[in-house]
Amino acid sequence: MSFAVRGSLKEHKRVHTGEKPYACDVCDKSFSQSSNLTGHRRTHTGEKPYACDVCDKSFGQPNNLTTHRRTHTGGKPFACDVCDKSFSENGSLTVHKRMHTGEKPYACDVCDKSFSVSDSLTIHRRTHTGEKPYACDVCDKSFSENGNLTKHKRIHTGEKPYACDVCDKSFSLSHHLMTHRRTHTGEKPYACDVCDKSFSESGSLTKHQRTHTGEKPYACDVCDKSFSISSGLTTHKRIHTGEKPYACDVCDKSFSQPNNLTTHRRTHTGEKPFACDVCDKSFSENGSLTVHKRMHTGEKPYACDVCDMSFSESGSFTKHQRTHTGEQPYACDVCDKSFSQSSNLTTHKRIHTGEKPYACDVCDKSFSQSSNLTRHRRTHTGEKLYACDVPM
Repeated sequence: MSFAVRGSLKEHKRVHTGEKPYACDVCDKSFSQSSNLTGHRRTHTGEKPYACDVCDKSFGQPNNLTTHRRTHTGGKPFACDVCDKSFSENGSLTVHKRMHTGEKPYACDVCDKSFSVSDSLTIHRRTHTGEKPYACDVCDKSFSENGNLTKHKRIHTGEKPYACDVCDKSFSLSHHLMTHRRTHTGEKPYACDVCDKSFSESGSLTKHQRTHTGEKPYACDVCDKSFSISSGLTTHKRIHTGEKPYACDVCDKSFSQPNNLTTHRRTHTGEKPFACDVCDKSFSENGSLTVHKRMHTGEKPYACDVCDMSFSESGSFTKHQRTHTGEQPYACDVCDKSFSQSSNLTTHKRIHTGEKPYACDVCDKSFSQSSNLTRHRRTHTGEKLYACDVPM
């Protein structure tokens, strides 16, 4: 390289020597050119001598004013020679070109990741250092990215700047608005490559794909169970902790899952929103309606693989399987007896407690089993249900 002025050559040589003779007297930064030091000092003084003649913004350096003016003029002088995009700043064009070249010049010195933008490397490094420099001034949360702090603050302010142009809903995050819009358009851009299902959210597709792969990435650290979705693990953990955060506002019952609370509330309201379309029965739970419909269809989807019996309910199927396996999972904590059904254990425990909850409404006798009460009532009614079919 050659230069018309000796001073320019002198400045250029510092690119090779690394010399930085112009030192800031406030901080420890040094510069190879005096003009760079002048510009830097304004970060300390707050001086912004370059004012925009369109709006009220001012800048500490002339090149920042030049770039800013393009927001008013729309000028984008830096054009990509691969695609049709143009940019208002040369730096933005440089970064954009890396999309075409695949260049990632900013390498992490801890792991093997590289980035096309220096800011991305700075943010990534915090995953190693744990640094969270952006602190919320309302609560004690901190964040590694300024953008995440901005989003978080909306929890406190209630701000929802992303408004739907079809309905009156607003959202605090732009991607929530994008997902919401699909409820109007019906768009489902995330398609499963195994079956024909499509989804409006990528997260829903990821969860669905696990039904094909059997992947269960969320493992319980107390027992050996794993789950395909994080909410399944969260709910499961409450079995171990006993936590029941969903409390009924009518009685003192609490539940570990919100849907169980919803179903329970119907015992107070009497609501039965799930109606059979064959008969006039209604149910408080959708699952109860599904089982009921099998009375009409005769469907018995739970087939025993040992004998030829089938069942309309999974619970009945589970009980039946124990007739083959001999399993008796319900153990008495007083004696050594075990039972294949929980109801049999409940009845058995009354031998120890002496409880007789089934009382006759004619005399003062009580019974530990409902079937015994039924038989007893016939001594009052004289009813004789069982007739001999052999002639005398």
